[in-house]
Amino acid sequence: MSATPTPPAADSGNLFEKIKNLGLIVLGILCAGMGLKGFLLSSHFIDGGVTGISMLISATLDVPLSWLLLIINLPFVVLGYRQIGLGFALKSAAAIAGLALCIAVVPYPDMTKDLLLTAVFGGVFIGAGIGFAMRGGAVLDGTEVAALLINRHSSLLKVSDVILVLNIFIFGVAAFVLGAQTAMYSILTYVAASKTLDFLLNGIEQYTGVTIISGQSEAIRQAITNTLGRGVTLYQGKRGYGKRGDQDLDMDIVFTVVTRLELPQLRTEIRRIDPQAFVIQHSIDDAEGGMVKKRPFH
Repeated sequence: MSATPTPPAADSGNLFEKIKNLGLIVLGILCAGMGLKGFLLSSHFIDGGVTGISMLISATLDVPLSWLLLIINLPFVVLGYRQIGLGFALKSAAAIAGLALCIAVVPYPDMTKDLLLTAVFGGVFIGAGIGFAMRGGAVLDGTEVAALLINRHSSLLKVSDVILVLNIFIFGVAAFVLGAQTAMYSILTYVAASKTLDFLLNGIEQYTGVTIISGQSEAIRQAITNTLGRGVTLYQGKRGYGKRGDQDLDMDIVFTVVTRLELPQLRTEIRRIDPQAFVIQHSIDDAEGGMVKKRPFH
C-alpha cells in the first residue's frame, strides 16, 4: 500500500508560513538596522544584550560593529542549535548575518541629533526588529538563548532575571567607559526596546501554553515529544458542532507548554499533521516542574 500523500492544503499552508516568517525576519533586520545606524551609533548610545556588548567594544576599540555582531553571537547560535534545533539556529545565523550586512552596506540616514529622541526611537526600532524576527522564529541577539539555557539548568533564575543581571553589568561598564550620561540614555534605549518588544509579542512571556484539538492527536503528541522534546498532557474530551452540538466525537485534547522561541516550530508541526487542527495559545508568566525544562536528547 502506498503512503498517503500530504494534502495540498497542508503544503500551501506550510509554504505561506515559511514566506511569512522570512518576511518577518527581513523586516526585523531592517528595523533593527534603522535603530542602530539611523539613531544610536552617531550618538554612541548602546543597547542591552550581545548587541550592547558589541557596540561597547566597537566604541572602545574602533572595531567594525558588523564583525563584532557576527563573532560574539556565534557561540549563542551554536547553543541555539544544541538546545532548540537546527532550523532555529540556521534562521538565527542568517538573521544575525543579515543585520551585520545591513549595518555595513545600507545607507541609513542619521535621523536626529536630539539625544532624547535618539534614545527613545532607537530603542523602539531595535525592539521592533527583535520582535519581528522572533515572530519569524529567529533571534537577532544571542542573549535570550543564553538566558533560556541558564534557566533550564537552574530553578532559581528566570529568563528575565538572567537578562536583567547581564544588562546591569553592561550598563555599569558603559558608565565607566562612555560616561554616566551616555549610560543613562542607553538605559532609556533599552527600556524603549523592551516595551516595544513586549507589545509586538502581544504580552507573550517566556512560556506559552498551547491546547490542540485534533483528530490526529496521537500523531501530534508524538511530534511534540519526539521532535520538540517537550512533555504533553492528554485530556479526554468530546467535540461537537452545529446549533445543538450535534456530531459528538470522542477525542484526546493535547496540552503542552513551550518557550516562545519553540512556538513557530510547534505550529509548523501541527499544520503539517492536521491543517484543520483547532489551536489555542495563552501566556504563562512562569512554570516549573514536570517537563517544562526541555528533555535532553542523547
